[in-house]
Amino acid sequence: MSAPPAEGLEQSARLIGVRHQWAYLYAMGPVKSCGGPWREPEAAGFAGFPHINFERKIFMVVVMKPGTEQGEIDRLVDQLQNLGLIVSVTNGVGCSILGLVGDTAAVDMGKITTNENVERVMRVQEPYKKANRKFHPADTVVQVGGAKVGGGNFSVIAGPCSVESKEQIIQVARDVKASGAALLRGGAFKPRTSPYSFQGMGLDGLKLLEEARAATGLPIVTEIMTPKYCDIFEEKVDLVQVGARNMQNFDLLKEVGKMSKPVLLKRGLSNSYEEWIMSAEYIMSEGNQNVILCERGIRTFETYTRNTLDVSAVPAIKRMSHLPVIIDPSHSGGYYWLVEPLALAAVAAGADGLIIEVHNDPANAKCDGQQSLTPERFQALMDKLRPLVELMDKTLVEPD
Repeated sequence: MSAPPAEGLEQSARLIGVRHQWAYLYAMGPVKSCGGPWREPEAAGFAGFPHINFERKIFMVVVMKPGTEQGEIDRLVDQLQNLGLIVSVTNGVGCSILGLVGDTAAVDMGKITTNENVERVMRVQEPYKKANRKFHPADTVVQVGGAKVGGGNFSVIAGPCSVESKEQIIQVARDVKASGAALLRGGAFKPRTSPYSFQGMGLDGLKLLEEARAATGLPIVTEIMTPKYCDIFEEKVDLVQVGARNMQNFDLLKEVGKMSKPVLLKRGLSNSYEEWIMSAEYIMSEGNQNVILCERGIRTFETYTRNTLDVSAVPAIKRMSHLPVIIDPSHSGGYYWLVEPLALAAVAAGADGLIIEVHNDPANAKCDGQQSLTPERFQALMDKLRPLVELMDKTLVEPD
């Protein structure tokens, strides 16, 4: 690590050596000097702070302002210890740092920074535990009926945006199964931007999905809108979808976390990776470990497409979490002609599956017909997907 390029600037990366774990803390922008010239990090730890306790893993670091009186430091240490944390105080040249060990996920960094003697608070460990790749190195494989998602298994979910009639859903179910889809999607409850748009058939639509499952054997995937339907979904649905608009509906997340059925959690329109994983953490903290993450496009300044597919979410989330990640190319682009290239890009990026809208009469669909594939186009897409899935060293899950 070299000295700062300009005199008076402090290096923004603090390297703190922790036995069994090297944690690189990247603080955005320059920080004030702790006194004295820049020193190179040593093998034992950050230069200027040689007495850090390396026997424990530091999960959060609090940097005190230069010149803070010892009494003020002691008062802050007492407050942090009252939160159940172990606090290691290290006095450097001109300032001190506090190393916090324990369950720092529940610590409000904002409250600590309100202390006038605190220069900066930096989290070494992510606030999510159960969804964290560090604590669960192996890929999670989620079983949905006879289909598997994750761990080298690639599953395709397909079906109409909304259930419209018995004939429609059963015919589409038969078509997508014949093409190789392992699960059937279909909206019984539809969250729409306009209150005047088709809101779905509700419980009647759920009954039709059950009939389609009975006719084809495909597990059914549908969106839950409210906690009051959790018992019904527990009984009737194979994969419970939490939509983008409900990604941070924490009451709903807690309730589906108590269910035994696996959950498909879509990313919110404007949410970060960490916020998305933290929503999964809500579900998992209630006991349900079978969560599939779905990237469905995010809202950007671009208006040509419905949303912007964040392909980088796949490798990024896989680095952060052990949960399987699938892509929704239908909502990402918003047009049927974008579905194929986006789907192929998702496979190439390492996704564990796709969820695709298919309708037997898109021109007359009650919901999102413009982004729905016909059964013929879906078949053509599946023909292109098969060799690419194999090339990515994954196994395409075939329907039972």
